[in-house]
Amino acid sequence: MTTGIMEVTVVGARGLKNAEFFGKVDPYVVIQYKNEEQKSTTGHRKTSNKPRVHWCLCLRGQGQGISPEWNEKFKFEVDYPSKEDEQHKLSIKIMDHDTFTGDDYLGQATIYLKELFEQGLEKGNAELRAQKYRVVSSDKTYHGEIKVGITFTTNRKTG
Repeated sequence: MTTGIMEVTVVGARGLKNAEFFGKVDPYVVIQYKNEEQKSTTGHRKTSNKPRVHWCLCLRGQGQGISPEWNEKFKFEVDYPSKEDEQHKLSIKIMDHDTFTGDDYLGQATIYLKELFEQGLEKGNAELRAQKYRVVSSDKTYHGEIKVGITFTTNRKTG
């Protein structure tokens, strides 16, 4: 069995479902690999690099947070291979933070990792460049996309 580190970069999302009747969507992600969960901060709206100039990529009336950016990295320890029947997948749940009620589920994306791990075992590391994955709502419809990149590096010792 080989161990390694998987680093997940959650870049941002677009076109998320607006779960708010009043106010804006305050999305965050919960990333799960096997039994380990990690949570992002609440995403912020896209801003330009110029001082004091802000712009939002969302439509008026749909909340400020349907196109958030996180640009956050998360690390997971990986044992590969493990049980033969085990699916190697990363689940990314997108939630809407609510102050006075329970947080709303906006959808999730699932990324299968078997090929990434196999390539990493062969070469010592592997990468899935940041790409878009569809966000699936609880009613099985697509609501937006999330951009995620993943690297896997083995802890093999040479020599």
